[in-house]
Amino acid sequence: MGTLGWQHVHTHLSLQLQTMELKMRLCVALLSLSLCLLLMGHVTAQEEADDMEMDVEDAIDDMQEEDVEEEEQKAPTPPPVPTVTYKAPEPMGEHYFAESFDKGTLQGWVLSQAKKEDIDEEIAKYDGKWEVEEMQNTKLPGDKGLVLKSKAKHHAISGLLLRPFTFDTKPLIVQYEVNFQTGIDCGGAYVKLLSQTPDLDLAEFVDKTPYTIMFGPDKCGEDYKLHFIFRHKNPKTGEFEEKHAKKPDADLRTYYTDKKTHLYTLVLNPDNSFEILIDQTVVNSGSLLNDMTPPVNPPAEIEDPDDHKPEDWDERPKIQDPDAVKPEDWDEDAPAKIADEDAVKPDGWLDDEPEYISDPDALKPEDWDEDMDGEWEAPQIPNPVCETAPGCGPWERPMIDNPNYKGKWKPPMIDNPNYQGVWKPRKIPNPDFFEDLHPFRMTPFSAVGLELWSMSSDIFFDNFFITSDRSVAERWAADSWGLKKAAEGAAEPGLMNQMITAAEERPWLWIVYVLTVALPVVLIIVFCCTGKSSAPTAAAEYKKTDEPQPDVKDEAEAEAEEEEAKEDEQDAKKSEDEDSTGDGDGDGEGEEAAESDHKDDSTSNEKSEDDILRRSPRNRKARKD
Repeated sequence: MGTLGWQHVHTHLSLQLQTMELKMRLCVALLSLSLCLLLMGHVTAQEEADDMEMDVEDAIDDMQEEDVEEEEQKAPTPPPVPTVTYKAPEPMGEHYFAESFDKGTLQGWVLSQAKKEDIDEEIAKYDGKWEVEEMQNTKLPGDKGLVLKSKAKHHAISGLLLRPFTFDTKPLIVQYEVNFQTGIDCGGAYVKLLSQTPDLDLAEFVDKTPYTIMFGPDKCGEDYKLHFIFRHKNPKTGEFEEKHAKKPDADLRTYYTDKKTHLYTLVLNPDNSFEILIDQTVVNSGSLLNDMTPPVNPPAEIEDPDDHKPEDWDERPKIQDPDAVKPEDWDEDAPAKIADEDAVKPDGWLDDEPEYISDPDALKPEDWDEDMDGEWEAPQIPNPVCETAPGCGPWERPMIDNPNYKGKWKPPMIDNPNYQGVWKPRKIPNPDFFEDLHPFRMTPFSAVGLELWSMSSDIFFDNFFITSDRSVAERWAADSWGLKKAAEGAAEPGLMNQMITAAEERPWLWIVYVLTVALPVVLIIVFCCTGKSSAPTAAAEYKKTDEPQPDVKDEAEAEAEEEEAKEDEQDAKKSEDEDSTGDGDGDGEGEEAAESDHKDDSTSNEKSEDDILRRSPRNRKARKD
């Protein structure tokens, strides 16, 4: 095969490969886009479903029981789901408190009989109801918990530890479960570890009862909080001050809206480090010394409250140049705008026509009282005569910026040679300074309590656990919360069922699904499975080699060569016949023999020329012409 032929084949193959590569990239991009649309539609549907559930909570609470029973009868029976057998967790190892509520009673817990101070008598009582029951729509039959039942009421309940917890050389691990079964609008679900004091009375548990640590979720509006507060004792004054952990960086919204059971864990270590976990994943961590507000230790120096700024203290970094003088040609009275003297009144300007006229079609209202309303005047409308004119009324020159305007003269600003900087009071030693390098050593606590107010009901609490051994806490979590997680996961519908359910509630999602599936299929067919190759098939199959290869011919070229071959054979036969005829005439015809040799030479030359011409279709075409 010739060099030009190989270049032609190589070019076609390169173009074909580039085209196929572009098609594949486009198909991959379209498939990715379709997948994104599908996921966005599913997430949007899930969020809308959560919002819809939150919006209709109050309406559901007000429905009558008969209507609820009718709806339940009409609702289709869900398919059976794999069941997880519940077994009450048992503490394994050293612990200070363990409560699973699986006995079905509030044994060991004390309801507060106290009243809040400084508020109205009607809402001062802690009269919110508590119940021990299973979760609504539980996936783990037999698992019970403590449920806050009342809405817009104060609740308080507490229980004693097996023994007081003392902060020494062992860590503190506190964990419990919360499920906002009907969502949460405004309210808390945090626990208080009540300080060990001689006068601690659980029946008088109120908001002002001393506590050592407060920990847990809290929400109002769109403010999602996860409290960790400890009360630090000032070693100099003996007073307590609340120290708040920094706000977590993680987005907490899902934990309040997904109506799933979540495990909240607080870990305090003797080296003053802390960790806050949700579902055994760290969402906040830090140091009691560096990551609390206000700081545990006050500053060593403070500003002197008796120090005052001197009257001659100059804080001005720049002043007006006292040596500057206004130039003599500075005209402060020159106007900022002047009339344009080069302006010319447009042709056709109607000086005698007013811009607005009284509406000739307006009529005085029948109830118009001139004594009360004054003389009636028709409303003003644009003068129709002015619509086709450049303008109406007296013409005035337009105003332009005055090139000579300078405004009021002011001296330029220069650096103040007497600048002393911004005055600050001098620093003095802080008389209240102290340094507590071990804030972990907090006040011992002897009880755990829930003192809450909420605008949402049916908040589910379960599996409280306090220990100093992290492995024991993890074992308790695996036997309790781990079962709930497995049961909820087994009962959760698959992705396809979630998509179908979402589309039944929001039919417009069907359009998203159809487009997501159909669009890639159509584009794949159009871009990848259609079109014809522009390169010769036979040429594409040739192996690249340095050895000579025959030219690749198409069918038309092959037929033309066959016809020429037939003509050559006929010419050859004619030449043989002439040669045989010449030999039969005898030896005396020398001139004829020479003439025959001359013809043979001509014939051979013509054949050589034919061989050259046959090598190229372009040459054969020229030859035929």
